[in-house]
Amino acid sequence: MKFGISLFFTEESIRPQVLAPELERRGFESVWSGEHSHIPEVLTSAPPASGMKRWYYEVMDPFVTLTAAAMATHTLKIGTGVCLIPQRDPIQTAKLVASIDQVSGGRFLFGVGNGWNRAEIENHGTVFATRHKRARESIEAMKAIWTQSKAEYHGEIVQFDPMMAWPKPMQNPFPPILVGGSFPYSARRAINYGTGWLPSTPNGKTDILEEIPRFRQMAAEAGRDPASLPITVWYPPRNLELMKKYRDAGVERVVFSVPSDPADVVMPHLDEIGGVMAGVS
Repeated sequence: MKFGISLFFTEESIRPQVLAPELERRGFESVWSGEHSHIPEVLTSAPPASGMKRWYYEVMDPFVTLTAAAMATHTLKIGTGVCLIPQRDPIQTAKLVASIDQVSGGRFLFGVGNGWNRAEIENHGTVFATRHKRARESIEAMKAIWTQSKAEYHGEIVQFDPMMAWPKPMQNPFPPILVGGSFPYSARRAINYGTGWLPSTPNGKTDILEEIPRFRQMAAEAGRDPASLPITVWYPPRNLELMKKYRDAGVERVVFSVPSDPADVVMPHLDEIGGVMAGVS
């Protein structure tokens, strides 16, 4: 089982070019960056159960910070955790994904999500009620851009005539598309258009172990090979026995959260998580 670290890189947090080589040295597989374009002052939807964090509106663009992380490492994978697809233009995002995959040497993991913040999403001109359809069409359109020399896409929301766009991703046919969110909705979306599932475990309240067999059954019923949809557990408790259960259940990767703080605060968290990692192997 592989281990990753996720945070929201800000002006005040540990820099990606500092954290990434430290993770690589300690045996972590990946580093992940969250995303919010902004946080409207007046919210029209409830914040996450963990509450509103200052780094939601302070976070830098993940494609920039992850590029910095890639340039400071050799083998560490870099991932969006998660990229808010309904808020992004699919043509430009396809180019961003392909570009970062190229400059990182094929180390990019494309974690995607559909967002919870209605006001933020609607500020981008996206209709909140149809954001899931927009996200699906955007992913389908990006796949066409990545794999075709003259791509075109005609959905209900996303549409473009034949076009040429390079670079193509280094990974063939494209980087892993890991669909995040809660069960069962994100599971359905992962089976529909993803290449992996990124289930969340908010505050440790959701037992993903119980949902793994159900997810694999759903995949099989939909005609997908469950083995072709690896699972990345997101933000679980730092519990050794739980990690062993995830390992035995065939989870591919576990990603832990650390605070968006300076290095002197973050490093002790890496020490603690490293102890859990050592106990699993």
